Amino acid sequence: MTVIQAEVSKAVAAPVRPAFVREVLRHAAEVPEVAARLTSDRATVAVRITGDRELRRLNRDYAGEDSVTDVLSFAGDSDHLGDLAISWPMVQRQAAVHGHPETTELALLFVHGLLHLLGWDHATAPERREMTRLTRAVLKRAGLTLARGRL
Repeated sequence: MTVIQAEVSKAVAAPVRPAFVREVLRHAAEVPEVAARLTSDRATVAVRITGDRELRRLNRDYAGEDSVTDVLSFAGDSDHLGDLAISWPMVQRQAAVHGHPETTELALLFVHGLLHLLGWDHATAPERREMTRLTRAVLKRAGLTLARGRL
């Protein structure tokens, strides 16, 4: 089984332990469809937890969208799957709106980003359903429950 190693950096104060991110990624690698897309025994991903300002800048510079988003994925190469940037203030707002813990929202976002790094997208309804199914499968393995209606 492939191990996904994560380098976690925090540019803002966020009460999240890097071990939490690594644990959810371990569960992601256990989902058969995810495991099938991991091409080596060791894969890496970088997760940056940052603020709205940085996400807005990254979104503008790399996606041409001048707005804040919750997560951005940047593809890597070889064994480095890529980099994820996540807005902690957006995590807090979305967790409050949906009524589940911030850690659950964070896990949702970095699983979503990981799926993008592995080639999944959500441009069509069938793609959205598949990403939702896979996200739920990972979160369930990690013992996390999304608020009703979140996905």
